[in-house]
Amino acid sequence: MLHTGVKLAGAALMALALSGCASSVMEYSQMPRKNGSSVVQAENRKPVQCAPYAREHSRIKIFGDAYTWWDKAAGHYPRGQAPQAGAIMVLHDYAGPTNGHVAVVRNLVSAREIRVDHANWLNDGSIYVNDPVMDVSADNDWSAVRVYNLKTGGWGSKVYPVQGFIEPGNGSELVAQEGGGNMGATALVGEIN
Repeated sequence: MLHTGVKLAGAALMALALSGCASSVMEYSQMPRKNGSSVVQAENRKPVQCAPYAREHSRIKIFGDAYTWWDKAAGHYPRGQAPQAGAIMVLHDYAGPTNGHVAVVRNLVSAREIRVDHANWLNDGSIYVNDPVMDVSADNDWSAVRVYNLKTGGWGSKVYPVQGFIEPGNGSELVAQEGGGNMGATALVGEIN
């Protein structure tokens, strides 16, 4: 008889615990987003820069510093203000006129969020895969973004100006420039959730 009473008490306790789950609605918009990952190069390899990485991992074959890519793309690749998979996002003039950054758009998550693959974002030579980027422009036009900091696990506080997106075009374009060459290290990139 005591055993049956314990079973009934346990069942009642379980029902009470489960009723709490059923009575509240889970807000999925507050769930954490799927995060990207950083892939650090082996110690004996050179750090990877953003421009060679973007060139090697896209159909846009421009050589030179990241801050020169937007102008070099003119007449060779379509340029636009909206992201699309395979395009190169060009950040410019965020720390002076000769500082820029390029990143390959992996996919579109929503009208205001994309995922990018890029190298040397935090000046550490690392490759960042599936890194979230959020449009924070006042006009929702992708002219200003915030980049998720994979090392700290939160959105960066700095807002970066976007020059635009260099689109892949038909794949036959090639802009050869003096100084172009091999990216040095082989990227150690795997698919990230």
